[in-house]
Amino acid sequence: AVIIVFGALIIGGLMAASMTFGHRNGFLFALGGATSAWISGNALLIDRPRIYALFVGIAAVLLIASTITLVV
Repeated sequence: AVIIVFGALIIGGLMAASMTFGHRNGFLFALGGATSAWISGNALLIDRPRIYALFVGIAAVLLIASTITLVV
């Protein structure tokens, strides 16, 4: 449960930082990453490990893209 809270905090922080600095694309990437992470949680509940892995990968790529748009 602690990992989930820290993950949500990091994603929320990316969203807030992107909004503060006016990076709309970074915010949308972070929002997409949060949505993908949420879907992966549901896939884990219904015991679909391949769908879970796919959406975790999508979330990771989107959150890395959000971080890159924030830094650059």
